[in-house]
Amino acid sequence: MNQYQRRADLIPNLVNTVKGFAAQEEKILLGVTEARSRVGSIQATPGLVNDPQAMQKFQAAQGELSSALQRLLVVAENYPQLKSDQNFRDLQTQLEGTENRVTVARNRFIKAVQTYNTTLRTFPNNLTAMMFSYAPKASFTVENEAAIAKPPTVDFGQPAEPAK
Repeated sequence: MNQYQRRADLIPNLVNTVKGFAAQEEKILLGVTEARSRVGSIQATPGLVNDPQAMQKFQAAQGELSSALQRLLVVAENYPQLKSDQNFRDLQTQLEGTENRVTVARNRFIKAVQTYNTTLRTFPNNLTAMMFSYAPKASFTVENEAAIAKPPTVDFGQPAEPAK
């Protein structure tokens, strides 16, 4: 969860850097800011795994933020000056590293929940689990896991074609 917080903390700096170069892209910038706000409104507490609905909201908010960030980075490709700005490059590198850490942490969480849930269902642990009312935990599910597991592409080469 702390990797998600790190990502959320990087976003205002990234948005402000892009804003200086791409003021006309306000819709994209607003979308990133709103997605970050939704992520910030959900407290990532240990109790989150005990509430499947809260976990689903958390996952949806994180997915929206990932999508908004991808759109922001596509916009940045259209601004060669922005891509050459040291602050932007540093922020983009930090974001890429954070996204990789988020993937590792998410995979560890999924594995831990899977192990816990399997342990609850096997004999004789299932007897103890029933006696103490232990319940299975909600796992972190991803609609398009392959796309999210892939680290973001950082390309300082040719600028992308402007959107038409």
